[in-house]
Amino acid sequence: MTRSIDLLARRGFLLVSGGALVTLAGCTLTRPTISIAGATDETRAALPLVNALRQKHGLSSLSASGPTGQAAAEQAVRMAKAGEMKHLIGFGDDFGDRMKRNGVPLPAAENIASGQSNVTDAVQAWIDSPKHLVNMLGNYRAVGVAVARAPATSRTYWAMVLSA
Repeated sequence: MTRSIDLLARRGFLLVSGGALVTLAGCTLTRPTISIAGATDETRAALPLVNALRQKHGLSSLSASGPTGQAAAEQAVRMAKAGEMKHLIGFGDDFGDRMKRNGVPLPAAENIASGQSNVTDAVQAWIDSPKHLVNMLGNYRAVGVAVARAPATSRTYWAMVLSA
């Protein structure tokens, strides 16, 4: 039942008592969900910061998306488990395969960071990095941001995925 409600909510419907289905005109109920154990979805907190930056540069706003959030969560957890801030972890790791596995439309980009205590500091670190800033100002429509903590040290590992 919960999964049905989530699916309906993503499509702009709301299930109400008595089984009636009501369309909510003009409302967006899109709620990306992250199902990677050990990750926290920080997209809602990051979105206003990233969109303010983009608007300052005359660019359109980004939207949260389930696939980008899922890919960001996966990468944050992978880095936390490895205790390393890297885009590619382990033999045979491939960015394109990771995006495809999570349903992220290409082109896509990924920003990573480590050690920041909150989303504001993580986004600021990306703004202060020329290559990460280019990604945030790129021709993208969707974004997902997640953080995970290393089990042994509690160090934070952040990931942002942007996509078409």
